[in-house]
This record gives sequence, structure tokens and C-alpha cells, in this order.
Amino acid sequence: MSSETQRLLSELGSQLGAGAILAGSDVDQRYRDDPDGKLGVLPEVVLRPRDTAGVATALAACNRLGQPVVVQGGRTGLTGSARVQPSEVVLSLERMTSLAAPDQQAASIVAEAGATLQAVQETADGAGLMFGVDIGARGSATVGGNIATNAGGIRVLRYGMYRAQVLGLEAVLADGSVLTSLKGLPKDNSGYDLSQLFIGTEGTLGVVTRAALRLHPKPASEVNAFCALPSLDAAIALLGLLRQKLGPLLSAYEVNFAPLYDAMVATMAMPAPLPAGSPVYVLAEIQGSEPERDAERFAEVLMQAVEDGVIDDVVVSQSPREFRALWDVREDANRLLFSMKDLIGVDISIPLARMGAFLRETEAAIRAVDPGADIYVFGHLGDGNLHYQVRTGDLAAAYDIVYRSVAAAGGGVSAEHGIGLDKKKWLHLVRSDAEIATMRRLKAALDPNTILNPGRVFDLAPSALR
Repeated sequence: MSSETQRLLSELGSQLGAGAILAGSDVDQRYRDDPDGKLGVLPEVVLRPRDTAGVATALAACNRLGQPVVVQGGRTGLTGSARVQPSEVVLSLERMTSLAAPDQQAASIVAEAGATLQAVQETADGAGLMFGVDIGARGSATVGGNIATNAGGIRVLRYGMYRAQVLGLEAVLADGSVLTSLKGLPKDNSGYDLSQLFIGTEGTLGVVTRAALRLHPKPASEVNAFCALPSLDAAIALLGLLRQKLGPLLSAYEVNFAPLYDAMVATMAMPAPLPAGSPVYVLAEIQGSEPERDAERFAEVLMQAVEDGVIDDVVVSQSPREFRALWDVREDANRLLFSMKDLIGVDISIPLARMGAFLRETEAAIRAVDPGADIYVFGHLGDGNLHYQVRTGDLAAAYDIVYRSVAAAGGGVSAEHGIGLDKKKWLHLVRSDAEIATMRRLKAALDPNTILNPGRVFDLAPSALR
């Protein structure tokens, strides 16, 4: 064990309570796990406080000793923010899982950072409310990690990103200072809204320990439809039609491009809702308060789109079981893609007006390097977020082509997964020198010893530390 680690253990002693410090052979392999398979190093120490005071104690000690810390929640991130690097200790929030009873009048709930998204969803549901964010990793992804990456998911179209769900939060700075703003007031312009500093900044400015989260009325109706379409232009036209005719009823709009759906159908354990072979598939969802009328309006718009040649074929859910089955098809894309080797997975944002050109130009550039590459694209078309996968023998070239094409299209190199360790070399393509310099100045001001998630999002220039 290193002398730095021994000093940290001596400094903290018994301050964090029983079971809060794991060291040496007691550190489980799970703390180096990474969903991308890029294992981090096994940390010498894992700190597992039970509350905000414990987080503050741990960070204050690490700051005094200049000990780098990597913050971990559910370890479901896809850009390496929680991947342990040499000399780092882990600050795990896995024991901070409590949820307060929902405040039904204010439509809010206070959650600790280690609570899972699914636990928030289920607690809200039990109170007759709903939480507006949903992602595939709901059973493992945590509130703190979702806030740190400003998670998006399938219903951004209706409810917004995770940022829109945060009414206030509690965070600990690198020196152990605690900032608490959990009033949950919808309107409070009493000076700076410091909570915003910690949303989407991947644990580099402070550690979120609790959050007051916005809840929404539970929909009385939920209906979805799986559509086969002749082109991306048709999918964009259908999106516009649904928005125009249904307004806020439209809650999700997911896209799946050929040949991904064809490959899914070939290996799918469940019955395919529609035959393979179409260029584009869309899963559209509505949520409303008038079950009979909502479903009728949805069906009317879809049938009009069929008559106008926008939709080639469509199946509409008629029961909760069918509703869930169509969403299972959407989530089956991950099952197939995670089974593939030599695959890059890219989370990007593209303006709808440029999406067609982006897809054509990027595919041509990839095939110029690797004619045999397989390209699989799906995502959240309603908010311009695509998950772009390439199976190729030249992974480095594919990453570079995709990210440079994103920049040329006026897009973002990360729509909802963050930057972490893995994307920071491309951040400069979509953020100006002035923007990155400002990020560094914030980091240097709030974490002058650079102990919090160092090296994530960007590397600090030496001048930023003066």
C-alpha cells in the first residue's frame, strides 16, 4: 500500500463509521468495472460514506492530502467518467440510497445520490405521480450519476433533460464545504443558482449528495405505435405532423434505421411487430389524461399519415402488455449491439435539418476507409439524439470520422452520455477555445488542488492552476 494511501487512512481513521472504508484485499473487483469493457485499475481504497457529512469528511481529508478522487454511482456511464485511474481512490455513493416520501402538493421528491432511477420511478408511481426521465439502465443508474451527466433518455421530447427535473440539490465541494438548496421552489432567483454548476459537469466541480426532483402527474393514458417508413424525410415529416396535431400528448419519438432492425429481427426472442426490410422504423408514444379520446386522436393522425404515404405500415398498442412489448423491441437494440465485437458506439446530437446529409456523408467517409464496415443507427429522433454504431477493423478512424462529421453538421459530440475520459480529445471540435478556457477557470476556482475526477471532460492547462 502506498504511503499516500496510508496517510489517508490515518487521516480518516474511524470518522466515517463501520464499513465505510475498504482497503487492500477488501476492495471488490466491481469498483474497476466499466460497461464498455475498458477496465480501470483496482483502487487501493474505496470510501463509502453513508451521508453528506461523511462525504464532506472524506473530501476534506483528500483535499488536504492532494489525493485524487474518482466518484462512482451505479457505474453505468459510457465515457469513462467513473473509470479508476492510477493513484485515485474511489468515493462510492452506493450506501446513500434513501428516498423521502413524495410531496404530492409540490409534486417533488428528495433523493440521495445513490438511489437508483428505478427506485425514484417506483416511489413516484406509488404516490400516483411519475418521474420524467427513463433510460435503459434504470435499475443501476443512480440519481447522482444522472445529474452529473445530465441524463436524457426516451422522453426528453415531453419532459426535458435531467436538468429540467432538478428543483434543487445538495453538493459537497472539493474542500468539504456543503452547499444545500433543497427547498424545491419552482421560482427562486435569490442570487446565483449554484445547483446548475453541478448538473452535467461529471463530478469535476463537486459531488452531488441529495437532490429535490420534480415529479409529474401520472398519465391516465399511454399508447404507442411502431411504424415502418420509406425514408428519414418521412420520419421527420411524421414527427412534425404528430407535434402539430397532438401537441404535448407526444411524449417519445424513437428511430431505428436499416439494417439494425433487420439484424434485430433475425435474432429476436420476441415476435417482431413489423416485418424487416423498411429503410426506417419509428416508435412514437403519447401520454395523456383522456384515455378514450387520446387513443382516438393518435389513431386518426397515424391513419392520415398512412393515407398520405408518410407511413408504409403501422401497429398500435391496444393494451398495457402490447405497449410494453413495443418498448421491449426498442430496448432490444442494446442486446444485439452489446454482443458485437470491434464496435464503436457514439452518442451524438445532430440538427434535424442536417441529419440526412450527416448520415450520407459520414457513411461514405467510413466506407472509403473500410468498405466492409457495418453501420447501425438508432436513437431519440424527437430531440436529434442518435446512437451511431460502426463495426469495423479501424476503430480509431471511425471515431474520428464520426466526430468530425458531427462538428461539420453543427452537432454535439455528446448528447446525453457526457465527455468523461473517452471523448475529451474531440471536445474542441464543438466547443470554442473561450468556452473550454471558462470551464477550466471554473474547475480551478472550485477544485484548486484538482482532486475531483481529474482528467475528465478536459485536461487542465498549467496556467489554469495559477
